[in-house]
Amino acid sequence: MVLLLFLLFFLFLFLRFPIAFALGLSTLAYVLLAGYPLVIIPLKMYSGMDVFVLLSIPGFILAGNLMNSCGMTDRIIRFCNNMVGHIRGGLSLANIGASMVFSGISGTAIADTASIGSVMIPAMKKEGYDADFACAVTSSSSTIGPIIPPSLPMIIAGSLTGLSIGRLFLAGAVPGLLLATGLMGVSYAISRKKNHPRQPKASWRKRGKSLIHAFWALLMTFLILFGIIGGFFTPTEASVVAVLYAFLTGGFFYKTLTWNKIYSVMTNSAGTTASLMVLVGFANLFGWILVSEQVPQDLARLLLAITENKFLLLLLINILLIVIGSFMETIAALLIVYPILLKVAVTAGVDPIQFSVIAVLNLIIGLNTPPVGVCLFVASGIGKVPLEKVARAGLPFLLISIIVLMLVTYIPALSLFLPGLFG
Repeated sequence: MVLLLFLLFFLFLFLRFPIAFALGLSTLAYVLLAGYPLVIIPLKMYSGMDVFVLLSIPGFILAGNLMNSCGMTDRIIRFCNNMVGHIRGGLSLANIGASMVFSGISGTAIADTASIGSVMIPAMKKEGYDADFACAVTSSSSTIGPIIPPSLPMIIAGSLTGLSIGRLFLAGAVPGLLLATGLMGVSYAISRKKNHPRQPKASWRKRGKSLIHAFWALLMTFLILFGIIGGFFTPTEASVVAVLYAFLTGGFFYKTLTWNKIYSVMTNSAGTTASLMVLVGFANLFGWILVSEQVPQDLARLLLAITENKFLLLLLINILLIVIGSFMETIAALLIVYPILLKVAVTAGVDPIQFSVIAVLNLIIGLNTPPVGVCLFVASGIGKVPLEKVARAGLPFLLISIIVLMLVTYIPALSLFLPGLFG
């Protein structure tokens, strides 16, 4: 029966059904054939969505959309460009820096690619950068978002396991910065080799002015982290604070947030949240079926039968997650496979906080690997460059991402130092 469940699921994916529909239809077929009462479907869906910490997701989505709609993206890009634009290939470095800053607002890679890319890709092409390189930089740097807090995948991981969201946020900070540094290094090396342009060095006055303009966006990230880590509010309360902060910033400080924009942002955020929560509900039903069929135990036995060595086991899990991430969207993959593999990793002696970072990092790397790499599609669409050219230009960035993944996998301190420091 469970084989039929997976066959139907992958068949619907092959037919390009949305992930939520693929999960829903395959589980519906299983429930009917297994003879379960249909009432089990809404019950299990509701139990998956009835998690307090998941209330933070619509808050962070709305806050990110509000900040983006009031022109924060342009301000962040201007600030980063004034800081590093004078270096060879400075626009590509500014692109990565802007993605790192914007991640503190959006927490999602696709939003980062669309927002930063719509500004930076045309600008880089205009300045003489190769179009495929501009798309590859944008797509690759957007994967920093789900690692650096606030991170929606980390919130999902915490809700699935009961792990502290604050500790997960802290655990992703160092790997995220390491990934950003590595991507900047690769970008600079390629820019020197191809003699990419650089801009005149901005004066300190101009840099200071751009910092003031971007200050409120930078402050938002620190406000959220300080509040959660300091114990002033929970992640759910932090999302509400973020929304209020975004309203005040856009409406009173920048005065660019109109009622029409607010209406548009709220409807878009509601749609995004609804689709995500339906996905969470169906994934919980799917997970319940897997548990009832003892799939996690069977997978654990299979992997442990291959090797009981922790390092080899982690390597196998990394390969599996990268393959899964290449075919599935990050949050959907996280909902389905993360709880299963977490049990295997913990059995092998891996810290659950460290493994959460490993899992998220693996799956976001998949956003830049064909055939489904969503960020690749978004960037290639903006830059009007064939997908295969963007994927080929992104190979050096993919390599550095995998190197960072291996470091995080085999050096636990990279993800555990900050959570341990703050207790």
